[in-house]
Amino acid sequence: MRPRIPFLLPLLLALTLKHPGFAQGSAVHEYYDSAYDSLASLITKPDAESFKKAVFITENAFTLGGMRYEKFNSHIGMLAAVIKAWMTANPVKNYHYSDSNNFEKNFAIYRFLKDTIHLIGKDGQAYNLLPYTYDFTDYTGSKDWGYMFVTKLLATKSGNCHSLPYLYKILADEIGASCWLALAPNHIYIQNRCKKIGWYNTELTSGCFPIDAWIMASGYLPLQAVQSGIYMDTLGSQQSIGLCILDLAKGYEHKTHNYTDGFILKACDLSLKYFPLNVQAMLLKAETLKHVYEEQKAHGLPLAKKTFTEMEAIYMRLLDLGYREMPDQMYVQWLQSVTRERDKYANKLISGATQGNN
Repeated sequence: MRPRIPFLLPLLLALTLKHPGFAQGSAVHEYYDSAYDSLASLITKPDAESFKKAVFITENAFTLGGMRYEKFNSHIGMLAAVIKAWMTANPVKNYHYSDSNNFEKNFAIYRFLKDTIHLIGKDGQAYNLLPYTYDFTDYTGSKDWGYMFVTKLLATKSGNCHSLPYLYKILADEIGASCWLALAPNHIYIQNRCKKIGWYNTELTSGCFPIDAWIMASGYLPLQAVQSGIYMDTLGSQQSIGLCILDLAKGYEHKTHNYTDGFILKACDLSLKYFPLNVQAMLLKAETLKHVYEEQKAHGLPLAKKTFTEMEAIYMRLLDLGYREMPDQMYVQWLQSVTRERDKYANKLISGATQGNN
């Protein structure tokens, strides 16, 4: 049975974006300072909507106020309604534990993001919502930071290992499902837990449930990094917002290339206050301090030595935690491996739990 819903695919809202360069100079500092203050307040006492708000705040800052939260929130609400309708029409048939409702919600989000969803509109016409796909174009946001955005994903239905798990978590929060963001080298994915299976991974780039061995298979995830907690650990609400604060710092870096005015360092410090093991925030802080050191040294400032010592300490801390830089080409090959060797890396337990719903 296909769910009937009171809206159609053409009515899914397109986000109104102004060109990122429409205003510069003081406007950049105004929007980024305001975003920083909002995130600093949001992270102190997060609730079910905090991550959604944090994501919007960081992306809106980069567009210098070119987005409207009402449209973003309405779009998310529409997607949540589709997921709930699909879940009602397609109950999981092979899961009979006390947390079945949460399991069904997560499975419905996964199917919505990675499968074609069939709908019937109020006019009686059938519509297909196509799955969200992986966009290998500038998947690190090195050329255009906007490629990392959830709003870009919503507008194009293609994203990356940053925007796809972010959207999953936003939708989970929206319909009251529990899930956790988790990190691997250069990568973000979803961890779930249920009574029948225990912990399992949801990978949105390839649309599957890989075992932990796939995550370890990259070759850039030593046991030391797992033991230290920088990778393969669940992120709480404050840590997840901490990722958004890091995104704010990176957006500022891409927009201004200003490392010496203190904003990037301030944002990294705020992220690390609530997420001390955020290695990407550590790395960005160290690289920013390197720029500051070089500027201070060039001008013969006595603070240069102190800055260098602080920078060096962060790099040493990263090595002690097991952090290793993963080359882009190696990352792409690792991503593709879970598709090429799906049987090898697939979690057979999750397949059994959802049997009859594929």
